[in-house]
Amino acid sequence: MEERRQMGLAATIAVVTGESIALGIFLTPAAMARSLGSPALLAAVWCGMGLITLCGALCYSELAVQYPLTGGEYVYLREGYGGRIAFLFGWMSAAVMDPGLAAVLAVGAAPYVMTLFGFRAGAQVWIPVVILLGLALLNYVGTKLSRRVMATANLLKIGVLICLVAWAWVSGHATVANLIPLTARRVGAEPLFAAVAGATVAAFFSFGGWWEAGKVAGEVKNPRRNMPLAFTCGVMLVTAVYLLVSCAFLMVVPMEKIVSNTAFVAQFGEALFGATGGKVLSACVLLSVLGGLMALTMAAPRVYYAMAKDGAFFAPFGRLHPRFGTPANAVLLQTGLALLVLSFGAFDRILSFIIFSAVCFLGLSVTTLFRMPQPVCHWWFPAAPVVFLVGCAVIDLMILMHDPVPAVIGLAIVLAGDPVRRMFFSKAGVAAGNVPQQISL
Repeated sequence: MEERRQMGLAATIAVVTGESIALGIFLTPAAMARSLGSPALLAAVWCGMGLITLCGALCYSELAVQYPLTGGEYVYLREGYGGRIAFLFGWMSAAVMDPGLAAVLAVGAAPYVMTLFGFRAGAQVWIPVVILLGLALLNYVGTKLSRRVMATANLLKIGVLICLVAWAWVSGHATVANLIPLTARRVGAEPLFAAVAGATVAAFFSFGGWWEAGKVAGEVKNPRRNMPLAFTCGVMLVTAVYLLVSCAFLMVVPMEKIVSNTAFVAQFGEALFGATGGKVLSACVLLSVLGGLMALTMAAPRVYYAMAKDGAFFAPFGRLHPRFGTPANAVLLQTGLALLVLSFGAFDRILSFIIFSAVCFLGLSVTTLFRMPQPVCHWWFPAAPVVFLVGCAVIDLMILMHDPVPAVIGLAIVLAGDPVRRMFFSKAGVAAGNVPQQISL
C-alpha cells in the first residue's frame, strides 16, 4: 500500500515548530540568564543558535526535496553512506532517543496536568501512560486526523506564547529597566566560557526537533515547494518566539530574582496573573509539551517504517494499515518502547546518553549534500552546511568537556547496533547504492 500525501504546509511547519517549542522554553531561559548574567549575551546565544539552526534547515530542506521519502535522516544517510550507517541511526532512534524523549515529555507534562485539574499525587504515575496511549491511538487511526490535531495544537501554542508576551506589556508588569544594563554581567554569573558553553548546549536542546519534518516528507503534498518553506519558516518562527518570550520573562522577573528554573515559571505566572498564575502557566506548559509529543509521535515511527521497507528492520513494521493508511505497527512499537522507558525512571540520564551521538548524526546527514550525484546549486551552498557542521562540532566538544561519560556510553549504545544488524539483517537488501522506493508525487 502506497503512502498518502495528506500533509499541507501548515501541518509540516507544525512538525518543525512542534518538537522545538515544548518544555524547554519555559525552563532554559532562566538557567541561561542566570549563568550568562547579561541580556545581551542571552540574546546573542539565541540568535547564534538560530543562525546555526537556520543553516541546518536550509540543508535539510534540500535533502528533503532530493529525497521526498518517509524516513528523514535514515534515507539521507542510506543514500550518502549506505545501509550500515543508516541502520545505526535508526537503531539509535528506535532503541533510545525517540522512546526516551517521548517518556520524558510525558512525565514532564504530568505535574502540570495535576496542577491544572487538581489530581491527587498518585495520579502522577498513570498520567504519562494515558498521554502516550492517547497520542498513539490518534496516530494509529489516521495521519489526516492526527496532523489536524497536531497542527492546531502547535499553532495554538505559538499564539498563546505571543499572547503571554503581549500581556506582559499591556498589563504593565514588563519594564525595560529590568534589562538595563544590557551588556554588563550581573553579580553571581558563571565564568564567561563555562556560561556560554552551558547556554549554547541548552539553546541547542531547546531548538532540538526541527529536523523531524524530514521524517514525514513522504506524506507531504508538493514536497519540492512545501519542505523548504516548512523548514526555513518554522526555524525562523521558533527563533522569533524564543527571543520574544525570553525578553518578556526578563522584563517581568529581573535576573537578580531568578532562583531556579521551576521557581522562575511560578514567579512569572504569579507576576502576570496573581494567585491563578500557577494554573495559567500550567495550561501554557501543558499545551507546549503535548504539541511536541504529537509531533514526535507522528514523525518517529516513520523511521522504523522506512527501515523495514528496506529490509533493515522487522518486516511487520514496514506495512501500512489497510484501512487507515498509517504505519500502525511502527506507531505501536514506538509507544511500547516509550512505556517501557517509563518503567526505568531515570529519563534524564537515558537522554543524556544519546545527545552526543544525535548531534553527530545530524552533522553526518548534512555532509551527504557533498556526496550527491548532482551538485547543489543554491546561493547558500556551501556556506550553510559549513556553518552547521562547525556548530555541531562545537556543541559536541562542549558536551565532551562538560561531561564525557554519558557521551561515551551513548556512543557505545549506538555502536552496539552493528552486531545486531549483522545478526538479524546482514543479508537484507540495504547495501550502499540501493535505489529508494519511489513514491508518486
